[in-house]
Amino acid sequence: MASQDWVDKDFYKILGVSKDASDADIKKAYRKLARKHHPDQNQGDAGSEKMFKDVSEAYSVLSDTEERQQYDAIRAMGGGARFSAGGAGGATGGAGGFEDVFSNLFSQGAGSRQRGGFSGANLPPEFADLFGGGSSGMGGGGFPSGFPSPRPQKGADRTASTSISFAGSINGTTIGLREPSGEQIDVRIPAGIRDGQKVRVKGKGQPGQAGPGDLMVTVNVKEHPLFKREGDNIRVHVPVSFDESVLGAQIEVPTLTGEMVKMRVPAGTPSGRTLRLKGRGVKTSKGTGDLLVTVDVVVPQNLSKEAQAAVEAFREATRDADPRAGLAAKASL
Repeated sequence: MASQDWVDKDFYKILGVSKDASDADIKKAYRKLARKHHPDQNQGDAGSEKMFKDVSEAYSVLSDTEERQQYDAIRAMGGGARFSAGGAGGATGGAGGFEDVFSNLFSQGAGSRQRGGFSGANLPPEFADLFGGGSSGMGGGGFPSGFPSPRPQKGADRTASTSISFAGSINGTTIGLREPSGEQIDVRIPAGIRDGQKVRVKGKGQPGQAGPGDLMVTVNVKEHPLFKREGDNIRVHVPVSFDESVLGAQIEVPTLTGEMVKMRVPAGTPSGRTLRLKGRGVKTSKGTGDLLVTVDVVVPQNLSKEAQAAVEAFREATRDADPRAGLAAKASL
């Protein structure tokens, strides 16, 4: 800053504080004005832009003890007079002029502050909380002239969706998405993905100054006619005969791998009971689920004479057993 500027500008008036204001009062005044006139809050407002620069300049001097003393001294000596920049015949009446008299002050004072100060939209570190941290960009509109430009941004993400088979979701697969330009993007679907989850393909989004965005692919999984996914478990309904459920049996159950595994159905297993086969569910990075086998007892529709006679004999032998005993009592209100 030139010495003439220090004489011309009343930094105390700019900040709205008295000449004997404390450091705390100066800091409080600057905080209020910086928030009010910051470029982020007043895009395109030249008056606020100038005011923000002025209050930043004032605070940079008055917040520094040494520079404030120099400023007060120069203001006291200079008064309201106008001084030339120096040279013979200057307003000081000497050969050196005002600049020569105070050159030692400005070589280390305002000049150094000007080189390393906080002009423009930058805030001192102690005021970083005003706008969520230091200097910030003004969205897509840019800064007024003289203010730092916002950081380069990555391009926007794009979205797409695809449908895969149930087997593809269990084992993993690769699908191809074709761009309008004809380019094909290969998307690797990881094993164990669930219906509705997204897969990120890096660098296939919109272009940007800091690089392209990503492509977010929503994966829809087609239903399977037999298996139903429940978290990392797989549920399957397996039919059993009446005698198997009553007497117990060893049956074969289909699994995700296509392998048939043997499973014991305990005697007296009712229809709808679920039995569990450990480690036969979906494999993910976090572990492996189970196969939940729900037993469905099949009632025969057409009986031979021998089968019908056997059922009638069974009914006679179990006449004393009432499956609905106590039902009326439970139904009473």
